[in-house]
Amino acid sequence: MSVLSRPYFHDEQAAFTFVEGIIWPKGPICPHCGCSDRITAITPNPAKRVRFGLKKCRDCLGQFTVRMGTIFEESKLPMTKWLQAIFLMTASKKGVSAHQLHRTLEVTYKTAWFLAHRIREAMRDGELAPFGGGGGFVEVDETFIGHRKGAPTRQGFGHKMMVLSLVDRDTGAKRSMVLPDYKPQTIADMASANLAREAVLMTDEAGHYKRVGAKVAGHYSVNHRKEEYVSRESPLVHTNTIEGSFAIFKRGMRGVYQHCGEQHLHRYLAEFDFRYSYRVGTGFDDTHRAVKALEGVVGKRLTYRQPSDA
Repeated sequence: MSVLSRPYFHDEQAAFTFVEGIIWPKGPICPHCGCSDRITAITPNPAKRVRFGLKKCRDCLGQFTVRMGTIFEESKLPMTKWLQAIFLMTASKKGVSAHQLHRTLEVTYKTAWFLAHRIREAMRDGELAPFGGGGGFVEVDETFIGHRKGAPTRQGFGHKMMVLSLVDRDTGAKRSMVLPDYKPQTIADMASANLAREAVLMTDEAGHYKRVGAKVAGHYSVNHRKEEYVSRESPLVHTNTIEGSFAIFKRGMRGVYQHCGEQHLHRYLAEFDFRYSYRVGTGFDDTHRAVKALEGVVGKRLTYRQPSDA
């Protein structure tokens, strides 16, 4: 059976049941009072407004659905459309544009754009644990993309946005962040803040990584200026893993999204980091990746003002 023929993509009640099983694995929890013992389901009434998944708490008498407190809250979009959008965004290696979602889901472009930003927020894990715990190898590098607002176009990279990324070779996880400036101290501080002291650092020849390497268990580098991409002394010393992740990111940003404002770049980074961290190579197929995104919808509600101004 095709993945997209599964009931929860087409039947609203099945969609609510599926989402409830992920968000409430031990049964419904009232968002009003936190009760989980005395909750009953309210049968949809076709003669009135049909509200799938509606429940009532017998302790506080409040009504709620699984949408409350999630990215789905106050959305009039059917849950089936949400699940289709989440699957498309998590299964597409280089992303899906809002225009494509608008055509595929048959919703307005404004709805598709806002929908995509909410899903990106669900993909943001907020994990702060440093990479390289237990002595693992961590590749660190920066890349440039797009155009900073108000910056005059010039030769080199001074007008571009700068991204710093880390990839943990042991777990396969990737973490990226937008750099506020290009100062060596800024890069060194942000890299150090995301590395465990026992990590073994892999970088290129950039001088600012020497400051980072002095704070961890080991530091090895390759010299790209001399066309050295794998160390002649050890095949383990390279930054090819993180360079490969940058290639996927840039192909998606240029070929699918084409343009990204600086105020939204952190959300697109979260999207690409999510798909990279939960790729097939780390044990996740398309379905498991979509479920992982659903696990992140709680507590990340966005309003229309936030995606525009954040």
